[in-house]
Amino acid sequence: MSNKTLYERLGGYDAISAVVNNLLPRLQSDELLGRFWQNRGEDGIAREKQLLIDYLAYSAGGPLYYTGRDMVITHTGMGVTEADWDVFLAHLKATLESFNLPEAEFNDTVGFVSSLKAEILV
Repeated sequence: MSNKTLYERLGGYDAISAVVNNLLPRLQSDELLGRFWQNRGEDGIAREKQLLIDYLAYSAGGPLYYTGRDMVITHTGMGVTEADWDVFLAHLKATLESFNLPEAEFNDTVGFVSSLKAEILV
């Protein structure tokens, strides 16, 4: 068993950034999920993207310090539904599959993100 963090096993900051850069356009262009980015400026979306990269890198054991809000505060009032979650998770899995992640890293990443469900569906 490897002693490496998930951050290291995923390939570090650049790999996590590449995943986010692949995932966000999928989410934004989705018929159901696109509403969360409507009427948002490019600057706000860029900030959100950077915070997501930092959050994932930090949470995966990377040497970053996440300065954003927690998941509950971030998602309260957004009206994220079970259907939204299912579509999001499908996009996440498709993104991870496009990078040909090894099974362990794929499962660990999906498992971590899935553990956030209760904090996001508030």
